[in-house]
Amino acid sequence: MKCPYCASSSSRVIDKRGVDGKGEIRRRRECLSCNRRFTTYEGLATLKILVIKKDGRKEEYDKEKLKNGLVKALEKRPGIDRLEVIVDKIEARIRLNGVKEINSTDLGNWILKELKKLDSVAYLRFASVYRTFEDVKDFEKELKSL
Repeated sequence: MKCPYCASSSSRVIDKRGVDGKGEIRRRRECLSCNRRFTTYEGLATLKILVIKKDGRKEEYDKEKLKNGLVKALEKRPGIDRLEVIVDKIEARIRLNGVKEINSTDLGNWILKELKKLDSVAYLRFASVYRTFEDVKDFEKELKSL
C-alpha cells in the first residue's frame, strides 16, 4: 500500500475493523517514512460473470440492477431492511458455483426463493414481473403455490 502523501510503500496498520457488516475491512495505517496517517478499505472484488438472458443475449452481471429489482419488490414492505442480506446471499451462491456464466432463469429462481422466505407480497411483486404475468389468473395460480 502506497502512502497517498509521500508515495512510500512502507506503512503499518494501526487499527483494523469491519465496516457495518458489509464485508469490508477498514484499516487505519501510518506511513513509516513521513509518519502521516491514512485509511484504506478492503472488500470483495465485483463479480465478473455473464448473465444469459431468456432470448440468448449475454450481459454482464450488475449488482445495482439486482438491487433495483429487489427495491421495487420490497417497496413499503417490512423486509426492505434485509435487501443487502439477500443480495449478499445471491452473490455468495454465484461465487460458490464458480461459473463464468449463469442463466437468468437460475438467478431469478434464487431471488424468488429468498423473497418467498422473507415476504409473500414482495415475492408476488417480483414473480409478476419475472414471470411476465398476463392477467389475474396468473396471480391466482401463483398464490395457490404459496
